Amino acid sequence: MKKGRFTEEQIIGIVREHEAGAATGELCRKHGISSGTFYNWKAKYGGLEVSEAKRLRSLEDENRRLKKLLAETMLDNAMLKDIASKKW
Repeated sequence: MKKGRFTEEQIIGIVREHEAGAATGELCRKHGISSGTFYNWKAKYGGLEVSEAKRLRSLEDENRRLKKLLAETMLDNAMLKDIASKKW
């Protein structure tokens, strides 16, 4: 996954500027982002504190790691079943 140029703290700051009353177009021009990017950030980070965003990131990383482990285990299981079903 591509690493963005903005940190979570910066993104939350931009979203908070909008919540404080700044216009969307003005914020997008000021920070050099598209309105689509801004609305994606708002959907993901709207109402979050910085600590909550860091916790969200760590949970997403853990979830990704666990999904990878599950997929590898299922692949091993399917391979063993395939081997066991063959006649020798």
